[in-house]
Amino acid sequence: MSVAVFTGGNTVTGVLREAANAQPDSIFLDFQGNLFTYGETLNAAQRLAAGLIVLGVEPGDRVVSVLDNNFQAVVAWFGINLAGAVSVPVNTAYKGEFLRHQIADAGARIVIAEEDYAARVAAVAVDLPALTVLVHRGAAPADTPNSLDVESLENVMGPQAGHPLPDLTPSDLAMLIYTSGTTGPSKGCMISHGYACNLARQAIMCGDRRPDDIYWSALPLFHMNATATGLLSTAMLGGRSVVYPRFSLSGFWPDILRSGATSIGLLGSMHPLIAEAPDSEESKKCFGQIRVVGAAPFPKDLQDKWRTRFGVEIMGAGGYGLTEAAMVTTGPLATRLDPNSSGPIAEDFDVIIADDDGDPVAHGQAGEVLIRPKRSNVMFSGYWNRPADTLKAIKDLWFHSGDIGKFGSNGEFYFVDRKKDYLRRRGENISSFEMEATFQNHPDIMDVAVHAVFSDMGEDDVKVTCVLREGADLTEQALCLWAIDRVPYFAVPRYIEFRDDLPRNPTGKVLKYRLREDGCTPQTWDREKHHVALARR
Repeated sequence: MSVAVFTGGNTVTGVLREAANAQPDSIFLDFQGNLFTYGETLNAAQRLAAGLIVLGVEPGDRVVSVLDNNFQAVVAWFGINLAGAVSVPVNTAYKGEFLRHQIADAGARIVIAEEDYAARVAAVAVDLPALTVLVHRGAAPADTPNSLDVESLENVMGPQAGHPLPDLTPSDLAMLIYTSGTTGPSKGCMISHGYACNLARQAIMCGDRRPDDIYWSALPLFHMNATATGLLSTAMLGGRSVVYPRFSLSGFWPDILRSGATSIGLLGSMHPLIAEAPDSEESKKCFGQIRVVGAAPFPKDLQDKWRTRFGVEIMGAGGYGLTEAAMVTTGPLATRLDPNSSGPIAEDFDVIIADDDGDPVAHGQAGEVLIRPKRSNVMFSGYWNRPADTLKAIKDLWFHSGDIGKFGSNGEFYFVDRKKDYLRRRGENISSFEMEATFQNHPDIMDVAVHAVFSDMGEDDVKVTCVLREGADLTEQALCLWAIDRVPYFAVPRYIEFRDDLPRNPTGKVLKYRLREDGCTPQTWDREKHHVALARR
């Protein structure tokens, strides 16, 4: 079983320092052939840390980043942490209220953003009184409020000296990762250095990661899956990470061949799309090159196809977990008793399956997944600035996940369903609360519910069911086009249906489970059938 080479005192920054000091000239990062060594990465991160300190960043401050999959996004994470600050990576598809809420909630004084995203930040800056500095990569936004200082990332990362960097401990916060906000505004999960490092170690163990592996991922660097299980686990092994800008079916095999990738991380519908795609010269040349593929869900018939077509040895879902606690169930993929399971309980956690009163159900029955840690810094430290929400989630010393699961007779865990009312599309969590708040701003909409309908790709499709105001002449296509400019691309609804009313319980609450059960009715408008194109921005 593979083990971490560089543990870094159980801190994110310590891992990078150890790896860079031991092998400064070894390649750490590969961005489509642009290579960066461990020494170069540490040097750039230290320069950014010093620059942030010059801008007034102190230990514990939150610094937001809105960056694409590039070297600067990696440097931002490590640099913010080296300054003793907390990294708050924000989804690059966010705009308007989605973006403003997370910057405001984090209380960030500084935002680092790509050229296009910096303009989005500037557009909401008047409603962000705590924000004082916008650091841009690329050109500066054309229109910014006078209250906002604008600096280029290149200047902030200039040569800096005389600014000692703070010592960090495993319990210090490394990141705020925001949840989807399904029952209210999205909440920031406090992720400690120790938690991130533990998740990285789990990824090494589960995927049989080795120092000579080349790990490939197109997952966005604002996800913990990409940072902790991808980059940090690679650094612990002193290996190489290949970071692709975003998943592309046509670009997948050419980059696998170019990079020599042996271990890859995928999400959602990526692996079935690859398995069903026609052979190419690149895919044929790569037969047997990939040793491990991690993705969820990864049923046995799909694993058989990857093994037969591509010569992959080890495949499967790493385990069950969520931002608040990961990985709760796991174990080496190669020893998984059932490829459809998420493995046994991880050694760091206690888990029970409970009824609505919090009492354990009989073995084999489904119920809510309740979790508690066996040691410190292996799960989240609570919701940022939301003690009441933290106490609500942790009752009787158990974290109530809001997910439904069960254990089989083999002792392995099986995810059953989501108890919380949220959606997931192409690997992205979508806040129904924030989506509904957006659609309620349309002058022709009186009431709205945003909910999931089943997709044959194994994930959710987004449906908007709404009630129009009397006399409105709004069409479904017009509403879809209106939404494209106001919600992230992955949240633009595929389905829209107008109704006279929404199903409700006696207290007036909308019964979304009824809407999910209804699915696509004869009155449902389908964006794909009407060929409405989306841009991935």
